[in-house]
Amino acid sequence: MHGGRAAGCVIGTLAAVLLIAGPASAGPAAASRQAPARVPAAAALPAPVPCSTSAGSCWQPPVVATWQYQLQGSVNSSGQCLYPGTGFINTAVTGTSFATGQQVAPTVFDIDIYQDGKCYTPNNYGVLNSAAVSALHAQGDKVIGYIDAGTAETWRPDYPQYSSFNTSCGGCLLGKPVGGFRDEFWLNINTNVSGINPNTGQTETAQQFILDELSARLDKAKSAGVDAIEFDNVDAYQNKTGLTISAATQEQFDAAIANLAHSKGFRVGLKNDLGQAGDLQPYFDFAINEQCWQYNECNYPPPGLQAWPGTYGKAVFNVEYKLATSKFCPQANSPSYNFNSILKNVNLYDVPYSPCR
Repeated sequence: MHGGRAAGCVIGTLAAVLLIAGPASAGPAAASRQAPARVPAAAALPAPVPCSTSAGSCWQPPVVATWQYQLQGSVNSSGQCLYPGTGFINTAVTGTSFATGQQVAPTVFDIDIYQDGKCYTPNNYGVLNSAAVSALHAQGDKVIGYIDAGTAETWRPDYPQYSSFNTSCGGCLLGKPVGGFRDEFWLNINTNVSGINPNTGQTETAQQFILDELSARLDKAKSAGVDAIEFDNVDAYQNKTGLTISAATQEQFDAAIANLAHSKGFRVGLKNDLGQAGDLQPYFDFAINEQCWQYNECNYPPPGLQAWPGTYGKAVFNVEYKLATSKFCPQANSPSYNFNSILKNVNLYDVPYSPCR
């Protein structure tokens, strides 16, 4: 999620969609919500693939870690981009800890694998964020690389490939714009439609084409040097996509992309999709969640994400956009949850930044 990115974030089988606007702004906008319910498991999921230590570091985020979520380039009060030497990422950001009242620095940064293209004149969304990663590694921090898995964004360098496949199959690949934004489209993750992969000239299913594109994006992430992966928009089945995507297909696709990341030596985080978190827990190594405290969903459907740190030893990185820190930090910091929670606003610039830890 960032400026230049729209992200659909629906929790459980909620009808809420947390959206990020296009290149000018970013952040989820809550829509109508229904009571969460457990989503039935897919009929058959692939076997979990262990993370390949021969392909990469397989860095596992620690359960307790202060994190930063920055998906737009830092800007000053005039809207000019800051920190060009570190890919417009504020690598020295600190915030006041709710727990201690002291200034603390994050040790885990979640950033896009590409620099914010609007910081260039003319815009350039094809520059890998290697500078930020290198600077963060130099100060001992780790980096989660953001990759959009479930939508096609028109400003991405590989978008022409998505468009070509979509043309070859008579429009089968691209669904409705995300949240009505005209520059990002839901993807058809089904296996019952096919087109031509423009990179190979071969006929393949829509899902296989997407997996091929994600494989190439993971290679870019490796080139940038990130330590782990966040795949966004992995809950299409709960959104108004203009496509027919079942919960079972979504779960199978999410398991497949986790296995793909593991095959390339990356640990991978489950983004939202709380209704399938129980089934998908064996495939994912940590969780990234938006606003579960605001919507009282951090342990729903039970045991929910609450079980991940204590039962499975997997970190939960949570961001809230509306609540005061006093409304969620005490519970997030408690031994019964042990979440890494922060408060930001929906733009996901470097600041504001208020960590619970």
